Amino acid sequence: MEILDKIKSPSDLKNLSYDCLDKLAKELRGEVIKTVSKNGGHLASNLGVVELTIAIHRVFNSPEDKIIWDVGHQSYIHKLLTGRRENFSTLRNYGGVSGFTLRSESEHDPFGAGHSSTSISAALGFANADALNGKKNFTVSVTGDGAFTNGMIYEALNNCTKRDLNLIIILNDNDMSINMNVGAFAEHLARFRTSQKYFSFKHGTKATFEKIPVVGKGLVKVARGFRDFGKRLVWSENLFEHLGVEYIGPVNGNDINKLEIALCEAKKLGKCCLVHVQTKKGKGYAYAEKNPSRYHSVGAFDPQKGVSLSSGSSFSSEAGKSILNHAKEDSDICAITAAMTDGTGLSEFSEALPERFFDVGIAEEHAVTFAAGLAAAGKKPVVAIYSTFLQRSYDQILHDVALQKLPVVFAVDRAGLVHSDGATHHGLFDVAMLRNIPNVSVFSPETYEEIELSFAKAFRSEIATAVRYPKGKENSNYVNFIRSGFISHVDIGEKPKIAIITYGIITKNAYDAAVSLLKDGVSVRIIKLIQIKPIDFEKLNELLCGIDFVYVLEEGIRSGGVGEMLKAELNIKTEVRAVEDRFVTFGDTESLHRECGFLPEQIAADIKEKIREA
Repeated sequence: MEILDKIKSPSDLKNLSYDCLDKLAKELRGEVIKTVSKNGGHLASNLGVVELTIAIHRVFNSPEDKIIWDVGHQSYIHKLLTGRRENFSTLRNYGGVSGFTLRSESEHDPFGAGHSSTSISAALGFANADALNGKKNFTVSVTGDGAFTNGMIYEALNNCTKRDLNLIIILNDNDMSINMNVGAFAEHLARFRTSQKYFSFKHGTKATFEKIPVVGKGLVKVARGFRDFGKRLVWSENLFEHLGVEYIGPVNGNDINKLEIALCEAKKLGKCCLVHVQTKKGKGYAYAEKNPSRYHSVGAFDPQKGVSLSSGSSFSSEAGKSILNHAKEDSDICAITAAMTDGTGLSEFSEALPERFFDVGIAEEHAVTFAAGLAAAGKKPVVAIYSTFLQRSYDQILHDVALQKLPVVFAVDRAGLVHSDGATHHGLFDVAMLRNIPNVSVFSPETYEEIELSFAKAFRSEIATAVRYPKGKENSNYVNFIRSGFISHVDIGEKPKIAIITYGIITKNAYDAAVSLLKDGVSVRIIKLIQIKPIDFEKLNELLCGIDFVYVLEEGIRSGGVGEMLKAELNIKTEVRAVEDRFVTFGDTESLHRECGFLPEQIAADIKEKIREA
């Protein structure tokens, strides 16, 4: 029987020997590799925090002590140790275990996550609530070094100076976010990493002095005086202590014993402190250790062979190619990413035109205003960003870009449903968000050809332009649409009286629904909008000539979306199928489409019902 089989809750870790803990760490890594290789998920980050997670659960008492994981994609070990091992095989499957922390899933997940840099603010809230309630519980924030490129972290640290606050911030430093960390803070941490000998010496001296009879404790106090003096010299540039946060570290984050010593010391301080631990991203799996960026987030793969390094074409890669090609012809084009060089398809750009490529770290708000500054100075910046992270920069888009009519291009990746990542990562809100900001045009291509058309138009625009596209590959050429400008159409059957208006990757579902309707003698005209703001109403009204009923299919929220606007504008009976006023869970494409009513058979049935009602 494996040791992991005996772990039903964190309390089962308390009495294990270090030999048993080392074996448990290997079993945990094996379980994560086995599950992620089948279901996909975040691999390298979880492999790096195995020992750290074990140590946290041995030193603290969850759920009484609150453990808050930043982003959450390094929480798999935490889930395995908190009663979710039995269902862990369902990770990221519809109705299964979430790939992120989720309040509704377990009492050991006090705060949900998905986006970076929220953990210290949330932990500060918990710690202050405990203080107000007279509780002595600890709150632990586990935050990666990549998150420290985001300004929200410093807003939180600025408020961590209250005395008697049982808040412990664990800085999990693996020298990476998704790609290599950038900027001044990464350089600041690099100086800390060279000084592990200081920490080892400090604890070694304390342990030696305490063994001396009678005078041992006195020597420890004297040593602490020298320690504080030495630390002032060694850490004269310690950002955290300048902010009033006690600093412990750096500590080997893959050594359970050393981690426990550091965490126990943190508990004794009686005020907010930061424990700086160094972990190895991908530890224990050679492929992930060698290429942690590639193994940050993976699909299913053969664990013996590793992930294929060649993933072929995708919307992200095609967008990256288009941006690079235009930049080669126009020296004013610059590219900006927020720590997502590979994910947004900008790797080739960064290598070919490094002087015009800017990775600003996990700082979406800064990325947008930085782009606004470039645009105001005559450049043509492209901000490549996932739809879900674009939400973080709403004010900057509205105030710094659109209000000033600046021609910033937004390459909005992962638009629409992002399936296994779930509610925190679905790109369902960008259309409603952008449609309601003046001086912004929006394109939603379905094919790689339309990607190129959209960017070509965007780079000629005098106002902000968003080109939004989904994760993954284009649908094969299932039908030849007739394109006129940025609207395409195709008739399924003769003399249609019904039109389905749609856009983006879900157009294929509309087509399949139309084919099904034709079998019942119902002809349909499919109208695909490539540009969804502004819409060419002159062309659209031409295509709606003779149409009695319009059905808008939209892979986004209904409120503020294209369908709601068309229903108000068109003088034809119009119904809308979109995501209603709720968040959509995680799971496979078919399950999520069924939940949203997006399966072709559901669309066809809904149209037939609406026709009967009419």
